Amino acid sequence: MITTLAQLLSSGYQPKTIKDELRSNLILKLQKHESIFEGIVGYEDTVIPEIERAILSKHNINLLGLRGQAKTKIARLMVNLLDENVPYVTGSVLYDDPLKPISNFAIDLIKEMGDNTPISWMHRSERYAEKLATPDVSVADLIGDVDPIKAANLKLSFADERVIHYGLIPRSNRHIFVINELPDLQARIQVALFNILQEGDVQIRGFKLRLPLDIQFIFTANPEDYTNRGSIVTPLKDRIGSQILTHYPSDISQSAIITKQESKISGAQKKLVHTTNEALNLVEQITFEARSSEYVDSKSGVSARLSISAYENLVSTAERRAIINNEHVTSIRITDFVGVIPAITGKVELVYEGEQEGAQIVANHLLGKAIKARFNEYFPSPEKLKKKAQDNPYKPILDWFTNGGTLDLLHTLKDDEFSKLLQTVPGLIELVRKHTESKELRDTLFFAELIIHGLAEYAKLTKSALVKGFAFKDTFSSVFDMNNLGSGMN
Repeated sequence: MITTLAQLLSSGYQPKTIKDELRSNLILKLQKHESIFEGIVGYEDTVIPEIERAILSKHNINLLGLRGQAKTKIARLMVNLLDENVPYVTGSVLYDDPLKPISNFAIDLIKEMGDNTPISWMHRSERYAEKLATPDVSVADLIGDVDPIKAANLKLSFADERVIHYGLIPRSNRHIFVINELPDLQARIQVALFNILQEGDVQIRGFKLRLPLDIQFIFTANPEDYTNRGSIVTPLKDRIGSQILTHYPSDISQSAIITKQESKISGAQKKLVHTTNEALNLVEQITFEARSSEYVDSKSGVSARLSISAYENLVSTAERRAIINNEHVTSIRITDFVGVIPAITGKVELVYEGEQEGAQIVANHLLGKAIKARFNEYFPSPEKLKKKAQDNPYKPILDWFTNGGTLDLLHTLKDDEFSKLLQTVPGLIELVRKHTESKELRDTLFFAELIIHGLAEYAKLTKSALVKGFAFKDTFSSVFDMNNLGSGMN
């Protein structure tokens, strides 16, 4: 292990900037066709190639996109493109390269100790710094300031450079440095970054010092038309080499991969709760419906965290039922989606019309639209069958309800009770098997319940909320019940 400057010199080590490190290691990975951003889904042909071009160009980067588009995750993964270990002068707060020192501390130490200057090593995992931009961030926090306590303790004049307390950016020399939510940084603070980005140096309190910092900057921001709190000042944008637009997944399958990857589902939950792919697709459909809803502010965006939180809640809802019923295994049901409502209400920013409706009603509306959309993926649209009553595949089901059949799907039903209830509806299971490839009964039951909820969304059945579940009845009988209720009150 190299521990002195003499050993480092004899090893043939050559100084390399962080941007050169990123570039050379990226080239090696591209030549070997190795994955660079593990776990990033849906950006293979859009965002990732643009990031790679920016790295090859040695640019600082601004990732611009709505919330929940993996901007910070991408920045953190860039650490994998750094050299595994780099040397620095032991004790230097600026992590000076031993062959290219920039601080007075390192320069003086090398002059004093020469070949015996102690060398330490920094792993690439330590070469990442991150700061969330908030209005209270000061120039002193980021760049540095004179420390009067240090001056007093060391009995130094304020003209002595040793009284400087370096801020977060100088202390991130030879690091990847990320500033999240850049528009939230006050304009005067953004101005302080001009020299660092253009000339690569800092100025502190009028000291005549030049610190040619070696930093790879990555900024993240929401589009300016959304962030009413502030914006990126034009001269700063001009100094950022590449601005890359991020986006949400283009289809449900990509979104489902992200949700499954990021959700915190324990091994015990996976063992207890069986989740169909279609249940996960329905979760994703809710998010897609929210992004296009007239009640939701599209400029705010709908984060992938909605799907992740909703999926975790969904599994927990089924888990709770299994625990209450003392069952060793259970399956996700449509009725379990009542548990995802809290995950929706806290994740969407409503426009005026949505606020008037209320977050709870909007969440139920999104769930209903998602059920309808997934229903249409597998089964014929009831609206297109109006003129073909004799060929209507839903006729046996609807006739059963017309003849007085009712279906109460309670949240706490045991699995065998739930199965018996759905199988009592004529033609329901047969319809599932005709239009889907489900082979296991538990998957068939999920689709069977989807049909019931889907018919209710098309107003072919009446769906009433109970204290502990939902009741499904024939539409006309429900109308008569209301009329009878009204006449009884007169």
